[in-house]
Amino acid sequence: MSTKIIVGISGASGAIYGWRLLQRLRAHGGVEIHLIVTRSGEKTLFLETGKTLSDLKPLTDFSYPLEDISCRLASGSYPTDAMVIAPCSIHTMSAIAGGISSNLMIRAADVILKERRKLILMVRESPFHLGHLRNMTALAEMGAIIAPPIPGFYHHPQTVDDLVDTSVDRVLDLIGLPDARVRRWDGVAR
Repeated sequence: MSTKIIVGISGASGAIYGWRLLQRLRAHGGVEIHLIVTRSGEKTLFLETGKTLSDLKPLTDFSYPLEDISCRLASGSYPTDAMVIAPCSIHTMSAIAGGISSNLMIRAADVILKERRKLILMVRESPFHLGHLRNMTALAEMGAIIAPPIPGFYHHPQTVDDLVDTSVDRVLDLIGLPDARVRRWDGVAR
């Protein structure tokens, strides 16, 4: 039985996080990948990476139109293991916090929360104002994991990909698919 992961890509800057997450999930093996991309997510993906939705689809098993609120991901009866929105815009985060299921990405996230499955939001914004923080608190109280892509530097990153992978590695850990090749902190060599 494969692990079923929903990947959402919204319009926040940082489309590379979604792209890289899809690559890493595909390379992991044993993962069934379901993709939802917002219109602004498609635009940001192209502006930041030069990639299109058709570049993403080969990395997935299933891809759904944003308007397809009657698909299987909109029902709690369809078993999935986790959903990651990478990157997650403030708009998407706020809609999820408010339970406004106006498209498939928000409805799928709502289903994940109501079924007590893992919802991981790579919220991409800075700085946060009080309304953002209150929505994050509400989501955390509902069971979501707020995981802004904040890179670590203890492993001496050399490239942008190294920085991106720091955050993607943490997400893979959170969904229970750790990468054995990841350099982990093991204290200071003495």
